[in-house]
Amino acid sequence: MDNTAFQEIDVLSSKISGSSIPEDLLKSVNIRLEQLKKLTNSPTFLPEYDRINKYIDWIVSLPWEKKSQDNLDLENAKKILDEHHYGLEDIKNRVLEYLAVMKLKQEKGEGSDVYRAPILCFVGLVGTGKTTIAYSIAEALGRKIARIPFGGMGDPLDLRGQSKMHPEAEPGKIIKALRDTGFRNSVILLDEIDRVTDQGRASIMGVLVELLDPGQNHAFTDHYIDYPINLSECIFIATANNTTNISTAVMDRIEPIMMPSYTDQEKIVIGKQYVFPKALKSSGLPENTISIDDEVWVNLVRPLGYDAGIRTMERTIAGLVRKVAKMVVEGKGTHFDVNSQNIKQFLPQ
Repeated sequence: MDNTAFQEIDVLSSKISGSSIPEDLLKSVNIRLEQLKKLTNSPTFLPEYDRINKYIDWIVSLPWEKKSQDNLDLENAKKILDEHHYGLEDIKNRVLEYLAVMKLKQEKGEGSDVYRAPILCFVGLVGTGKTTIAYSIAEALGRKIARIPFGGMGDPLDLRGQSKMHPEAEPGKIIKALRDTGFRNSVILLDEIDRVTDQGRASIMGVLVELLDPGQNHAFTDHYIDYPINLSECIFIATANNTTNISTAVMDRIEPIMMPSYTDQEKIVIGKQYVFPKALKSSGLPENTISIDDEVWVNLVRPLGYDAGIRTMERTIAGLVRKVAKMVVEGKGTHFDVNSQNIKQFLPQ
């Protein structure tokens, strides 16, 4: 037992010695491995070995030093934002201003002095593009993005992890987001921060303050990792349906940007230019399979009465495209013209 146990412990030692974990964390793990050697004949050896093994797997998988290269080309960023979003000029300009300041700081050689961007919080009704614009910002910057959903979250430990003394302990969602992106300067999307449960709201808002405060987030401590992690180079973007359930301390650290509701005319443009071509592409149908007459679009953008966002329209158009795909497969034709006479047969019931 002893020899095998010592070999297993040596494997763990080699795992951490070749990694980029901080020096003092390396020392504390090595002390724990030395203590583990003294337990090789004890019944507590296996559970303790499993615990340390899992912990080491986590700390070596974190991007302690690894950063991605920012793309600060404003033309490219504008192109990406325009490709994915119709209108929203004020919001796009805000993003471009932020990139411009980052670019100037880098050109001056102040790259190590991280530019503290305002933490944007997109506020608006469902389907108005809050989450999508966060993904576009990450794409424009060339950074990886991880999404943390807050809907229904009731325990701050979901964000901050559990102490490794608990049998089933694991890190919180912040650390998981860093591991998933693999870079210490990722974009972290805090999605629907107003939708946490009433019971957990106060304590979750407390963790959010620490995350979003530049004076605190350079040493964020997860209970499981139990070692400060520098999140100051991450870009945090939040979304919310409204701000009434967000604490004053959090509101003080974010810059709320209202997402506008779309008019029917704007939805028609979005449907024609973005939603319909995307639905056709994902269905595998050739581009010229379906043509939609102009007078039909009013039925497509408002099938169920007023809706601020575009989700209902997306579902309606996707349903129409699926119906045509079925007709093509059944050999009923290769081109379909959707007009005011036949629209009912194409609309999902």
